[in-house]
Amino acid sequence: MTHRDFSTLPLSPALLRNLDHLGYRSMTAIQAQSLPLILKRRDLIAQADTGSGKTLAFAIGILHRLDPADFGIQALVLCPTRELADQVAKELRRVARFADNIKVLTLCGGTPMGPQSASLEHGAHVVVGTPGRIQDHMSRKSIDLSGVRTLVLDEADRMAGMGFFDEIKGIVRACPKERQTLLFSATYPDDMKMASAAFLDHPEELKIEAGLDATRVEQRFYEVAHEKRNHAVAHLLAHFRPESTLAFCNTRIHCRELAAELRARGISALALHGELEQRDRDELLVQFANRSCAVLVATDVAARGLDIRTVDAVINVDVAKDTEVHIHRIGRTGRGDAIGMALSLCAPSERKWVKLIEAWQRGPVRWCDLAELTPAVGEAPQAPMQTLRILAGRRDKLRPGDLLGALTGVAGLNKDQVGRIDVFDETCYVALDRHVAARAFGHLADAGIKGRRFRMNLLTPA
Repeated sequence: MTHRDFSTLPLSPALLRNLDHLGYRSMTAIQAQSLPLILKRRDLIAQADTGSGKTLAFAIGILHRLDPADFGIQALVLCPTRELADQVAKELRRVARFADNIKVLTLCGGTPMGPQSASLEHGAHVVVGTPGRIQDHMSRKSIDLSGVRTLVLDEADRMAGMGFFDEIKGIVRACPKERQTLLFSATYPDDMKMASAAFLDHPEELKIEAGLDATRVEQRFYEVAHEKRNHAVAHLLAHFRPESTLAFCNTRIHCRELAAELRARGISALALHGELEQRDRDELLVQFANRSCAVLVATDVAARGLDIRTVDAVINVDVAKDTEVHIHRIGRTGRGDAIGMALSLCAPSERKWVKLIEAWQRGPVRWCDLAELTPAVGEAPQAPMQTLRILAGRRDKLRPGDLLGALTGVAGLNKDQVGRIDVFDETCYVALDRHVAARAFGHLADAGIKGRRFRMNLLTPA
């Protein structure tokens, strides 16, 4: 046992067993430094990036002191975007499996107010939401924050940058003064420090330095003419054949063009950019996260806040002009125990940005020659899974176990052929081995789920 084992913390045996079941045995740096303070109910300001493990840290803190018998709102987590709120709520539900009947409710814009108000009437232990939507419920008097024991401001710098601070002030005033407040932020400039001072009571301050483990991420740089970047991306994919790739472009127009060109070459690719409707964005991210899409092409702005656990390779189609952006990009691969690969394409005019990267890492980058790469024999890189979309969800009383049971029962699949299952209020997404997806869809469409038939279809990246 080491000082970073979760078992060294004063947590319930049931919670520790669930953490072990989920594969959480050793704490990350932010968890090891923050959890002893959180469990002592201290207020906290923690600077840490996405992927550092901060969500699990405050999830454990919230659930450790939760009273399942009290269906009033005991914890509130504020997030800048619906996407991040969904990710946080999902992690809270996973960690909360050690106890029965803990209700985590997500309140974000882009969905009707009525069903959210109805859910609030039935009670919730934890609410995760965006400031604007929480403020809307407050104005309608459909939410009661008088019992909040823990308030979390997640990615506070992003919320401030999006102009949410006035809403946050109103929300804080509606919470009890006697509460624990946890503020997590990638940066903590002086103006935010002044603005948030009234929210916190003698907070402890932690800063986890952004860094990159060079033993976990193999970096390679390739010089290529600006107009040949798309071809170079396809060449890299054909040679290295990663199952999951995140490719960064500087503009949404280039994102769409590159994704379309890759699909024309038989590579399953999707483009993530700011013009997508929220539902389309959510659906796209589900497909990439469950490995139904081999390549996600994104801008830095659109990719902010993503928490995709497994990315085999990152391709910088354009060199980042900001060294911190470059570090953030390539830090999305090589997480946990995995070894990742970061491949950067560089036009001659972009050499000056590479020099900044070399200055940061205090040494030269590794330059390689595209001409030396030979495409692997066989079909173009394909995603191993295909997503089944079912137009029904939590409101129809569907659970992951119901879907798995139907697929292994009437559809005749084994558990290894079923991947990630995502259940939302009105939609379910199931990752299926792409070699059996069509057959499974046919059986399930005919036989139904729990004796009921729902509209469903297989998604294809397009």
